[in-house]
Amino acid sequence: MNVSRLTRSVFVGIWRAVEGVRKFLHLIFLLAVVGVLIAGLATQEQPRVPAQAALMVAPEGALVEQLSGSVLERAIAEAQGVNMGETLLKNLVDAIRAAADDDRIEALVLDPGGLTGGGLSKLQELADEIVRFKESEKPVIAIGDNFTRDQYYLAAHADQIYMNPMGLVWISGYSRFPTYYKSAIDNLYIDFHVWTVGEYKSFVEPVTRDDMSPEDREASEAFLAALWDAYQADVTAARQLPGDALQRFADDSVELLAAADGDFARMALDFGLVDELLTRDQIRERLDELVGDPEDDDYETVGTSEYLAAAGASDEDPDTDETIAVIVASGSILDGTQPPGTIGGDSMAATIRRATEDDDVKALVLRVDSGGGSAFASEIIQRELQVFRESGRPVVASMSSVAASGGYWISMGADEIWASPVTITGSIGVGATIPTFSRSLDRIGIHVDGVGTTRLSGQDNLMRELGDDFAAMIQHSIERVYADFIGNIAEYRDKSVEDVDRVARGRVWIASDAQAFGLVDDLGNLEDAIASAAMLAELPEDEYRVQYYSRQLTIAEQIALEVIRMASPVTRAMNAALLVPESLQTLLDIAAEPFRMVDHLNDPQDIYAYCFCDVR
Repeated sequence: MNVSRLTRSVFVGIWRAVEGVRKFLHLIFLLAVVGVLIAGLATQEQPRVPAQAALMVAPEGALVEQLSGSVLERAIAEAQGVNMGETLLKNLVDAIRAAADDDRIEALVLDPGGLTGGGLSKLQELADEIVRFKESEKPVIAIGDNFTRDQYYLAAHADQIYMNPMGLVWISGYSRFPTYYKSAIDNLYIDFHVWTVGEYKSFVEPVTRDDMSPEDREASEAFLAALWDAYQADVTAARQLPGDALQRFADDSVELLAAADGDFARMALDFGLVDELLTRDQIRERLDELVGDPEDDDYETVGTSEYLAAAGASDEDPDTDETIAVIVASGSILDGTQPPGTIGGDSMAATIRRATEDDDVKALVLRVDSGGGSAFASEIIQRELQVFRESGRPVVASMSSVAASGGYWISMGADEIWASPVTITGSIGVGATIPTFSRSLDRIGIHVDGVGTTRLSGQDNLMRELGDDFAAMIQHSIERVYADFIGNIAEYRDKSVEDVDRVARGRVWIASDAQAFGLVDDLGNLEDAIASAAMLAELPEDEYRVQYYSRQLTIAEQIALEVIRMASPVTRAMNAALLVPESLQTLLDIAAEPFRMVDHLNDPQDIYAYCFCDVR
């Protein structure tokens, strides 16, 4: 017994010694990392704004209301040399607004070559800021080797457009061509079971059809035409072209190109879409003449990120604690806690709750850019907004490019709903989809059999045929969710359930039409919504501050970020060796899409208010 106690004491002593050494080494390592962080921050070159410079606006990827992933994830991607494919709209707007009054900024240069889209409403907001910049009487120049539809939209608002002599302007209008998988799924002997309420609810059609349904075609033609009309009106007005110029440019492109001897660049020049054809060096020379220092051959530019870091982007906050909270809801709505770029039911509710508990917050603006997702998570968010309203403070919803289905669900209870005229909204309907694999397994000789204690036992087993009782229960459930959805809209919007149902049924609307049906109150941008929230809260103009509610980095995350930045050359090299060919990745993405959709959406009852409103 004494030997056993002695042995145990020895081992305990050894363990404590080892643990002490481990803690000591951990502390030394942590101090070293902190030292590296402090040294890195101390030696980090601070951005500066040259005495004479052009602000270079060169968005990369899609314009977004909120960057996807955590700050840490974005830093890791940056260290690996991976482009996350996103640019925050607010940063561009803030930079251009600040530059208009900055004497060091002599011109605005637009280089939209890296822009891949993001929605017409976001392009309009950015273009509006470019137009306001022109009021400073500083020139705006657009440059590019080529221009796609969305890239050209921004370029059209410049004073001059310079394009490469070997470039082209590609404007083919708007389209929506989903990929359909029914035959492929049948060939794999997979059964996708779907339930919907609303004949226009098309998000399940890719797994149930091989072509677009008449209802989806009808709705798509309507909102695509509205987008195209708005695009044409904006661009032709900016370029002082006839109203039908872009329609003719697209429809008569073969004849126009033949007249230009097959020269795309000359075709664009002859049609008045660009002002001059200049090579890259000629563009540099032209900009040298415009903003260059006479004692220096090269003009200086500052990017929007560097400019914001060096100069700031907004005026001093008013000397008041009264605040309007802006919360961005961007991406698919999912259950639980989710990173930025998606909307987690729990994480978004927690953010709203922070605003509710802050007595300085006098109003809340929810900025929505989402096609929806989980019905359960949507209701969790919507209910948390009602708790804020019950505190006697107003909620205003501001719709960005898309606020449909679940995106409308989380907006419907606001005191006011604002939207851009070209916001895609509506899609008020619900659906569910569950794949089962019994036939697939049977084809390869795998079989599932057994017993259960109730009629429901095994009916939800995806390896078996879906049980009739289970299927009937889902149908009853989605019918109830739909009834609650339109019933709540009717209550919040002071309409009859019948009136709401007539414009619901899963139908997608453009916001200018949705306003006529009473689904939207006013047309305007985020600033308009914030101003309206201030009025509802009875806050005097310019006597409140606007605060965006977002997660702050912990000290540990800040340290990790600095370590990642230091390791970036190594990770870039590793990433380059592991790249998948783009053509192969595209094929893999297409094949995996129907399963990715099911895996991505995580409603606990598999009931979704989701709009598959992809626009190209």
